[in-house]
Amino acid sequence: MIEAQRLEGKRILIVDDEPDVLDTLAELLPMCRVTKASQYEQAREYLETRPFDIAILDIMGVNGYQLLDLAKRKDVIPVMLTAHALSVADTVKSFKKGAASYLPKDEMTNIVVFLNDILEAKEKGKTFGWRWLERFETYYEKKFGPEWKKKDKEFWDTFNFPT
Repeated sequence: MIEAQRLEGKRILIVDDEPDVLDTLAELLPMCRVTKASQYEQAREYLETRPFDIAILDIMGVNGYQLLDLAKRKDVIPVMLTAHALSVADTVKSFKKGAASYLPKDEMTNIVVFLNDILEAKEKGKTFGWRWLERFETYYEKKFGPEWKKKDKEFWDTFNFPT
């Protein structure tokens, strides 16, 4: 499967304060070199001292937005993964701060597909969000209603989607 091939050997930092989320993601990414962190300080130290290709960051409990800023400074692709901060406002905030993707935890079983989208975008010179709306528009409509983009219309109108 090409998705797994793109991920082969990638260095992934997973940061979450829930041990079961760390373990599940590590199990879903056996083709990667996974490092797990359950606390902000541990994750910060890893980002400052080790090379990573991608950082999967929880928002709540581990100061995910501070880690997002650090990942960006270290040229690590940041991916936000959340349950408690799942909102349109946090989605927009994450993308504006430079996240490559914003993923609901209840969709983490598809992490290989989502990370592949990011790596394929990088490979093809596209923006990271090029498939995000295609993957999540129906999900967001069910969760937040059919007018979920209305409040942030200008943002969504300029967000880079597939052509």
